[in-house]
This record gives sequence, C-alpha cells and structure tokens, in this order.
Amino acid sequence: MVNFGARNTGFGGRRGMSVEDDYDDEENPIWAALIKTGLILSIVALAGGYMGWLHPLGDSLAVGRGPASIAVFVLSLLGIWTGMQAAAFGALLLSILTATSVVLAHIWPGPPGIFLLYQKNMYFENSDLAGLEADIRDAAPLALTLQEVSDPNLALLTNLQDILPHQFHCPLGRRGGTAVASQLPPVPGATVCVSGLAAMQVIFRDQPVWIVSVHLSWPWPYGQAAHVAELRPVLAGLEGPVLMGGDFNMVRWALSVRRLAAEARGQVAGPSKGSYTGLWFLPSLPIDHVIAPGGGRVVQRPGLGSDHLGLLANLAL
Repeated sequence: MVNFGARNTGFGGRRGMSVEDDYDDEENPIWAALIKTGLILSIVALAGGYMGWLHPLGDSLAVGRGPASIAVFVLSLLGIWTGMQAAAFGALLLSILTATSVVLAHIWPGPPGIFLLYQKNMYFENSDLAGLEADIRDAAPLALTLQEVSDPNLALLTNLQDILPHQFHCPLGRRGGTAVASQLPPVPGATVCVSGLAAMQVIFRDQPVWIVSVHLSWPWPYGQAAHVAELRPVLAGLEGPVLMGGDFNMVRWALSVRRLAAEARGQVAGPSKGSYTGLWFLPSLPIDHVIAPGGGRVVQRPGLGSDHLGLLANLAL
C-alpha cells in the first residue's frame, strides 16, 4: 500500500518542492544577482520618470515609461521564480499600473469637438511643401499651428493665404520659429511672440479664442525645463480659451507638458500616438500634442517632407 503522507524524495528527505526549491539561487548565484540588479535598476528608472518636479532628469526618464514598465514586468516574473516573492509581486503590480496608463494614453480617444486644428512641425528643410499644402487644403482646418518655419518654409503660408488669410509668424526660437494661421477674423493687436511660441487671438462663434503654436527645447540635459518656466507665465496671461498645438519634445504624461496644459487651462487631446519618426532605431515617439479646454480627438496625417507626422485635432472648447 502506497503512503502519500510524507514522501521521501531521495534528495535528503525533503518533503515536497516549492518554486524556490526548484530554483536554488545558491546554486545559481550569478543569475539571481543579475535578475535582482536588473529589477532594481528598472524600478529606479520607472519611478524616476515621476520625479520631474525634483529634477528635469525625471521628464527625460518619463519618455521611457512604457519600456521601463515592460522591463519591470518581465524581471518581476523572473524575481518571483528566484524566490523574491514579496518585492517582486509589488513591482509586478507597479508595472501593470504604469503600463496601463501609457497604453490608455495611446489608444483612448478624447471627446468629440467643434474646432478643427491642423498641427505640424514642418522640419526646417521640408522636401514636400506641395504635398503638405495639399493635405492642409484637404483637411480644411479653422486654424493651423506650425513649427520650424524657416525662410524656405514661409512659402507654405504664402500659398495658403486664400484659405487661411490671417497669419502670424514669430521668428524667435529654434530653426525658424513658430507660426499660426486661421480663416477666422483676428482680434486687432492680440498677438504674442516669444522664443518658441507664437499666439494670435481670433473670434470663434462670437467669443475670442487664442491659437497658440509651441516648440519646446529638448529635454534634460538640454534646456526644456528652463524653457517651460519661461512660457508658463506667458500662457497664464492669455485671457480666454486657449487652443495650443505644438512639438513639445516630450510625452504627454511628463511634467513639462502637464504644466503647460495647466497654465493654458486645457487638456491634451487624444489619443497620443507616435508622431516623431526621426530616430530610425526607435519606434516613433508621441511628442507632438494639441491642447484645448475640453481636450478633443486627434487623427494623424502623413509626414510630407518632415520627420514629424501631422495632427488633425477636433477640439472641444
């Protein structure tokens, strides 16, 4: 008769085998140490992406929140296998929560809107101005926000004067500055030009509305944090609704974008999909955004001579 009570395994009389027994980190010290070290570093990188308020490095780390979440998830599973149950399980939950927020930002559509705006970083050496002009005409937006409006790129604004007659170009900033254009009547004298920002106030349905184009500096170790600090009081001083499109050189969940959205009293229109295609060795980065009081819905447009995709946003005021 077989006794199932206390079975001798033949390996020193051990009773049963757990996951920890199956993977003895004393027998595999190098793999266990590598997994633990990798998990710790991944958690630091993930948590650091929330520390933009402490140091600008936090925003730079926030760009990699998606990959960092995946790394923590995978290494947490391996950590559980090596016997780090409590710590690895907590890290696993953290990775799921952070990854979910990133996924939702990429897929969740905003509310339907009433104001159509076309946003585009033209690229200062745009090679397809004719194609870009045709796409803007096809979209027929109420307003247009542009970045990298170099001298050759000014030809686009000239060619669009018949459908977007009211235009304002601010040459201050990187690679030719920023510009806005609209078919709506402007408020006389209501323009703002500072480095990396052009703004013009127009009348929409009997109320004044600001159209703002933004081009932020690159993030840390470059000067994005200082640039944001310069623009915050400018946006806060714009009275009335603000519709802002731009190349923010930063993901929507980072502190830089959230601070500017707060000063503009707006929400980022969604979904925020990859828009910068200039790094061939990386997936496209979601660093171009449109912001409005009620958010809105965004669809992407082709590159058309630029390393940034265009955004066509239907904005809610």
